[in-house]
Amino acid sequence: MTNDLDARMRFAIELARRAGELGLRYFRDLENLTIESKGHQDLVSDGDREVELFIRAAIAADYPTDGIVGEEHEAVTGSTGYVWVIDPIDGTANFVRGIPAWCVVIACARDGETVVGVIHEPSTGETFHGHRGGGAFVNGRPIKASQAASLGEGSVGTGLSNRAATEHVAVLIRLIMAEGGVFFRNASGALMLAYAASGRLLGYVEEHMNPWDCLAGMLLVEEAGGTVLRPDPTTVLRDGTLVIASGSAIYPKLQSLCSEAFKS
Repeated sequence: MTNDLDARMRFAIELARRAGELGLRYFRDLENLTIESKGHQDLVSDGDREVELFIRAAIAADYPTDGIVGEEHEAVTGSTGYVWVIDPIDGTANFVRGIPAWCVVIACARDGETVVGVIHEPSTGETFHGHRGGGAFVNGRPIKASQAASLGEGSVGTGLSNRAATEHVAVLIRLIMAEGGVFFRNASGALMLAYAASGRLLGYVEEHMNPWDCLAGMLLVEEAGGTVLRPDPTTVLRDGTLVIASGSAIYPKLQSLCSEAFKS
């Protein structure tokens, strides 16, 4: 099993980097990019679609009997129990406006549990990666989630989901600041999860995330010694999940604040 996960992780790292190079070509030619709106603050470009097709083709070539779930195209049903979960460009709002905070996200789940996670940020050349039981890394160097026990020791990444009540985020930010904390948002949930895994952020929270945005990063936080609210493996690929992920010492406090902020 470990050898298989090693192989899948190496495949995902290489694929994410190649997909990132393709994404950069679109990013450097923004004046010719076609951009559409899928809803409130939810954009898609032909860059997103073409990068996802590139990733899907590579998976189909190397793992033809695996399933695929992605943001921009229809799901593919496999027969192995493995499902690749992909976001070709997380942070499209940044991407289409020339802000270099976006990433390629590739996760692999087995029977609903994430076993491989890769988040590649082309603009910095950083690749966050890991597989279950194998630790978490950035460009091959081990990373660790924050050891901080107080919200006053750093920043908490916060997401803004268009599938949840906007006022809930405002409540959460107020609660974080009341504890002496600071909130951080760069419009890429996957990238903020990678930053939580590497201890740059204390943690990351969002009331609802789609699986392609969060599964890779949540695995990395766990493998970096942090704690996450485990999603339901029977529904997460279809429905997404609430995300609370952080260093283990700060997790109980974050979970408590989220319970207060996100209650109906």
